[in-house]
Amino acid sequence: VQLQASGGGLVQTGGSLRLSCASSGRTLRNYVMGWFRQAPGKEREFVATIDRSGTVTYYSDSVKGRFTIYRGNAKNTVDLQMNSLKPEDTALYYCAANRYASVYDTRSTVYDYWGQGTQVTVSS
Repeated sequence: VQLQASGGGLVQTGGSLRLSCASSGRTLRNYVMGWFRQAPGKEREFVATIDRSGTVTYYSDSVKGRFTIYRGNAKNTVDLQMNSLKPEDTALYYCAANRYASVYDTRSTVYDYWGQGTQVTVSS
């Protein structure tokens, strides 16, 4: 499955952005979907996951309560609503898909398909 991430940009501290991950062709409802991010000089880290049905979600402690992952089923997308953004949220954000791993598995290595990344920059 080919993934395209979009929606990144420059925003001030406290602002909001919505990232979207779309697939051309295959339905994303067949996959557990995740968002990861990577800041310069740091390892890629888990942000959020959502199960196939869209009813179970899981977040890293650093974004819990500020970010929401959800499925835009009619549009075959998986979106990440990011509120109350902080400078430490600045990173390249990637969406990813896998068929079989648990929604609670935060390892990037279990994901088979990746989007190209979209840059989020939060200014202080």
